[in-house]
Amino acid sequence: MNKAQLVETIADKLGGRQQASDAVDAVLDAIVRAVVSGDRVSVTGFGSFEKVDRPARYARNPQTGERVRVKKTSVPRFRAGQGFKDLVSGSKKLPKNDVAVKKAPKGSLSGGASATVKKAAAKKATAKKTAAKKTTAAKKTTAKKTTAAKKTTAKKATTAKKATTAKKATAKKTTAKKAAPAKKATAKKTAPAKKATAKKAPAKKSTARKTTAKKATARKK
Repeated sequence: MNKAQLVETIADKLGGRQQASDAVDAVLDAIVRAVVSGDRVSVTGFGSFEKVDRPARYARNPQTGERVRVKKTSVPRFRAGQGFKDLVSGSKKLPKNDVAVKKAPKGSLSGGASATVKKAAAKKATAKKTAAKKTTAAKKTTAKKTTAAKKTTAKKATTAKKATTAKKATAKKTTAKKAAPAKKATAKKTAPAKKATAKKAPAKKSTARKTTAKKATARKK
């Protein structure tokens, strides 16, 4: 079906061929202008038109097989709506006396029910992800707390060991200092005592000499 055939098809519904041609032209012009400006034209149940940017790439010429560089460009893209897809696939029948593509009522299989199911699945997936993130965050915090507690206990133990060793060293130094003056005092006391005994010894010898002299004089007499 071309544009002329499309106009002939809708001419009876719009009251004439000229009115149908003007309507088709107006619709197509509005869609083209919106897509060129970067807007997305979406018709519920029918589909959407949008502008897509393609980056620069390499392609091959199908006739020669030569590799050709394609510049960056923008192309229009059409995506069929769910109602259009259902009609083409045959899962939904074409209405005889009604518009083929229109907004699906709430709770219908084409738009409402499937959309709600998808939304529920998405919500469940997001809930699971958030729960997993919370559990991982809780595990990380507990691990950090345990490591911090271990480090603090290790630091306390090392400080306690250092304090005890320092106390023992100071106690040994104080005992050594006290013992050294005591030894010096005892040495000083013993030294004068020995000198006094040494001085008293000649007195005994002199008395002994006197007694022997007296005995000798008596014998002479």
